[in-house]
Amino acid sequence: MLKEILISGAISALAVAGAIAQSPSPSPSAATGAAADSASFIPAQSLDQWVFSKFKGTDVIGPDDAHIGNVNDILFERNGKIAGLVVGVGGFLGIGEKSVAIDMSAFQAVPADTGSTTGAGGGGAAMSSNNDPTAAKLKVSWTKDQLKNAPDFQYYKPPARTSAPGPGGSPTGMAR
Repeated sequence: MLKEILISGAISALAVAGAIAQSPSPSPSAATGAAADSASFIPAQSLDQWVFSKFKGTDVIGPDDAHIGNVNDILFERNGKIAGLVVGVGGFLGIGEKSVAIDMSAFQAVPADTGSTTGAGGGGAAMSSNNDPTAAKLKVSWTKDQLKNAPDFQYYKPPARTSAPGPGGSPTGMAR
């Protein structure tokens, strides 16, 4: 749960930073007016926008409308552009699940009632309300078997730190 909150917070911060970076900087005279302040903020979500808290866990379906996985993560660049989605494929209750990152252009949003429902590994319940116009599933052109054979997505791991031995010749800095 804490991981989800931290991810949501990080994405929100980057989205705001991206929006601020893309907006033109106000002139000194306009900075005092309310109009300049409203240009930097998004007052409300529109029908064609999604929020990450509801987007995580979204069902991903294949060309035959069969459930093939769920959105586990979002991969975005420093400038705020979303590069792709990390989809969990296969496994049962998260065990044996494979992460596959898919470019955003490969997804097509379809109504939430399209295709089969999420299996026991679930997570699609977050966007299953028919009363919500932003509820959707994501459709890709690959089958579940094709995604199982796709390359595993590897999260970035910083290189291990190596330290040179200190003046005493011991890497820990302690006397021998």
